[in-house]
Amino acid sequence: MSSTIAPRVRTLLLLFLAVTGALLAGAAPVSAHAALTASDPRQGAVVDEAPAQVSLTFSEGVAVSDGAVRVLDPKGKRVDTGAPADQGANTYAVKLHAGLPDGTFTVTYQVVSADSHPVSGAFTFSIGAPSTTSVALSDQTAGGGVVGGLYGFARYVSYGGFILLVGGATFVLACWPRGAGARSVQRLVVSGWLALTGATLAMLLLRGSYTGSGRVGDIFDLALLSQVLQTKTGAALVSRLLLLAAAALFVAVLFGAYDRRVRADGTGEQNGTGTGDTSAPGAGSTDGGTGTAAGTDSTAGTDSTAGTDSTNSTNSTESQEKSDLAFGLAIGGFVVAAGLAATWAMAEHASTGLQAGIAMPVDVLHLLAVAVWLGGLSTLLVALFRAPSLDAPVVRRFSRLAFGSVAVLVATGIYQSWRQLGSWSAFTETTYGQLLLVKIGLVVVLVGIAWMSRRWTARLAQAPERRAAEAVRTPVGAASARTRKGAKPKAGSGGGDGKRAAQLARQRAAVASAAEKRLRDADPLRTGLRRSVLAEAGVAVVLLAVTTALTSTEPGRTEQEARAATAAAVTPQTGALSLDIPFDTGGRDGKGVARVELDPARVGGNEMHVYVDRPNGKAFDVPEIKVAFTLEAKDIGPLPVVPDHIATGHWTADGVQIPMAGSWTIAVTVRTSDIDQVTVDKNAQIG
Repeated sequence: MSSTIAPRVRTLLLLFLAVTGALLAGAAPVSAHAALTASDPRQGAVVDEAPAQVSLTFSEGVAVSDGAVRVLDPKGKRVDTGAPADQGANTYAVKLHAGLPDGTFTVTYQVVSADSHPVSGAFTFSIGAPSTTSVALSDQTAGGGVVGGLYGFARYVSYGGFILLVGGATFVLACWPRGAGARSVQRLVVSGWLALTGATLAMLLLRGSYTGSGRVGDIFDLALLSQVLQTKTGAALVSRLLLLAAAALFVAVLFGAYDRRVRADGTGEQNGTGTGDTSAPGAGSTDGGTGTAAGTDSTAGTDSTAGTDSTNSTNSTESQEKSDLAFGLAIGGFVVAAGLAATWAMAEHASTGLQAGIAMPVDVLHLLAVAVWLGGLSTLLVALFRAPSLDAPVVRRFSRLAFGSVAVLVATGIYQSWRQLGSWSAFTETTYGQLLLVKIGLVVVLVGIAWMSRRWTARLAQAPERRAAEAVRTPVGAASARTRKGAKPKAGSGGGDGKRAAQLARQRAAVASAAEKRLRDADPLRTGLRRSVLAEAGVAVVLLAVTTALTSTEPGRTEQEARAATAAAVTPQTGALSLDIPFDTGGRDGKGVARVELDPARVGGNEMHVYVDRPNGKAFDVPEIKVAFTLEAKDIGPLPVVPDHIATGHWTADGVQIPMAGSWTIAVTVRTSDIDQVTVDKNAQIG
């Protein structure tokens, strides 16, 4: 079987490594979930007098600390004093020193949004007039670099561990109780617990550097760790570790006491039947030659009946104990699993924004549905490849469980999509919406493959002869292997004979195991189910990566609201824009000033006037005037405008369309003769 299984398992492992590598290589800083919507002074403003403070307004509440907002003078010296103060309405202000000189000042900020993601940025304003500045800003923003990549990978591993832990345990309890004794299933669930625990500890250590300096050396800074423990995210991570301690106890009982109850229940039934079947004939044949055969038979029958009743009573007690333990594990497991899911809901997207009180329970259900579906799928894959036997009813039970999980997943996903996007346009205009479309596509593919798996399951269930033959052959082979493996040498045999007997027992057990594997691999129905489940697992690995990226991306609703608020905040209060742009074509009468006026200087239609004056201020005509608008940040333009000449030194154009707010470059081309021409430009905020 290794020749057929190994390539597929290697393929799945390579896919996991490829996705992990993509997460690390593409670990750009996470998108800010709180955006700067306004500031006073605003970005690029030139004020006549030095302000007493600088205030920043965000789209949602943020956590600020000492040094979160800094103001630097043209020489790079800090001129702010004290910690930022919360002024309400998501506005935070920092005081400035008195008597600031003229020049360009730089404002930098680094805060943490309400859903635990770091937000950073910078802008400038000038006092009196703009000047050169020596301030050099780092290219690395909060949440980026090596620490950001490690934190993102830890998040991915934590989701994967949660899915394996919860989904694997659910599969055992709800679909395959005898799987509690399968070593491969035990290893899978325990690996999920170890992965989630290790990733949570790593995130706790990385958190301080991730939201702060981003330096690797700060990972083990105990002062930063102490600060993290006082935050909402730190409390969630510590709560997760405490719940994982309870999960460890749950796993120990599941694979210990519960496994023993399941095996004892099955063994008791077999032993009871065997005792009842052999007691009466044995008694009759033993005493059949005596003169009191009838009496003997009657006594034997009485003993047999009593033995059977005692055995049935014992089996009933063991079965009841097993049912009680399973019920207790189900209740306790649900509480622990829901608690673990809540540690994500209470610290991320669901904890802030619209309808947080509803969103957090919905998010818990969403995470549990994902874990039951994908974790159960992973356990089924392991069982199909590694378990000695797996009956069709087990697969059918999981199929029904997976269907219910997908239904919950779809219902909660629709609500979350509406809450995070808010409009159809956000699907295509925001990064969150685009990633969500990718996730929806992967879920559709996964459901399609699951439908194929259901067909294989139905075919497997419709082959009773095959399943009956396998059910008979497998236990016999397994029992014989166990008998041979457990056989002890005779008392009179020497030490050498004992070693030889043990070696032969191991060889026979290996031969029996290989025979069982060949028997399972020869079943085309089981092989088809394995392939479809393996394909599901491969898609699930990619789906998990996209889901992890979604949790680190600014929701579409927030992004669009921040854009609208930013556009409204930077709209000029005068309602018009006027720019004086000197020019010199180099020829005769080639010097002058072109004044461009745009009214109301907002997104949409505008009225434009262009005036051309000589250096002495008198208007004069030139052969040609052209204007072009370019928004380099969005790769828009140049948008050409050819105004009409209406008077000496005066050109005009109506309906000049500005498609988007931003810092536009306005270029004016002036031709003063057939060969003398020049293009000059200036930047201006429009919209």
